[in-house]
Amino acid sequence: MQGNEMTRREFVRDTTAAAAAVGAAAATAGEAKPPEVDKSKIVNYNENMEYRRCGKTGLMVSAVALGGHYKQIEKVLPPGFKTGGIWGVHADDPALTKNRTDIVSRMIEVGMNWIDACTVEEVRCHARAIKGRRDKMHLACSWYQREMRSMKDPTAKKLLDVLDWGLKDAELDHADLWRITMHEGSGRHPNPHVDEMMNALETARKQGKVRFAGFSSHDRPHIQWMIKTYPKIVDIVVTPCTPETKKAPTDSMFDTMKEYGVGYFGIKPFASGSLFKGRGAPAGPDAEDDDKTGRLAIRKLLENPALTAPIPGMITTHQVDNVALAVKERKEGKALTQAERGLLHDRMQHAWANLPPGYEWLRDWEYV
Repeated sequence: MQGNEMTRREFVRDTTAAAAAVGAAAATAGEAKPPEVDKSKIVNYNENMEYRRCGKTGLMVSAVALGGHYKQIEKVLPPGFKTGGIWGVHADDPALTKNRTDIVSRMIEVGMNWIDACTVEEVRCHARAIKGRRDKMHLACSWYQREMRSMKDPTAKKLLDVLDWGLKDAELDHADLWRITMHEGSGRHPNPHVDEMMNALETARKQGKVRFAGFSSHDRPHIQWMIKTYPKIVDIVVTPCTPETKKAPTDSMFDTMKEYGVGYFGIKPFASGSLFKGRGAPAGPDAEDDDKTGRLAIRKLLENPALTAPIPGMITTHQVDNVALAVKERKEGKALTQAERGLLHDRMQHAWANLPPGYEWLRDWEYV
């Protein structure tokens, strides 16, 4: 069986790479004078929001979107709410349902149109939050506990079974994006397992269960390899991006994404809260300073043309308003001053020195 899988991978690579390159080249050639965008076709359009083309998907996505994690959520929910950690939050709790519904409502008001959810619980509660207003929000899904990271011997069939289960569990008829959660070091997955994953993504898209396909990984060389090896399958990648992330002088992942027309959603835009004096707590003596730092970070992140949108995990409507204000400031032409850049750089040095245990790897995302 392994021989057949290897042959399939080589076939996909050799027969589609040229076509993808031609399409990407055409897109690149048009960048100097981008075509007029039909605003009526942008989901949940708002004139104060910036929208960025999500690679070859053609979707216009709000320049900031919602990440699935809701760290510190217990600080804004009633006493007694038990999170069980960000992976085990109780999706059926009415307080969480109200919080997520309020967040989505404010997102709609300010023109955001994308939610990324990567756990069973996140998909479930965000699907409920957008129920009845799916026409205003794209929903990206992953059920990480049941996907590649948890399977000893992943096959396309097993992964498609997870998709079917997850859609039913969340009462969804489709996902806008299925972005399978791989090991952070995705190179740990043997090539035949990656073949199976790509087969599942391709099949799900053909079946109409997902509109677009992708994955999450923190392994830059492996991300580039997968984009190049499966150019007609990979639409979107979810991977880190901080305000200090810069294009590497050579062999940049950003160049690969641009060449193959791959959308890019950036996790950890605030370095897991380490960017803030108050670690992003919604209230306290540092809240105003943290708001300003957050806006500077968003504006700096959006200077990266490869990035579709950063996806912070917001837990209050005020946080939604704050990142929306950052985009509005950018649209109004308020470029970062040297003083603001210096302040943000200092904050990032603070972040590097105060990363939570297990997040030290974020420092490796300075040159990408």
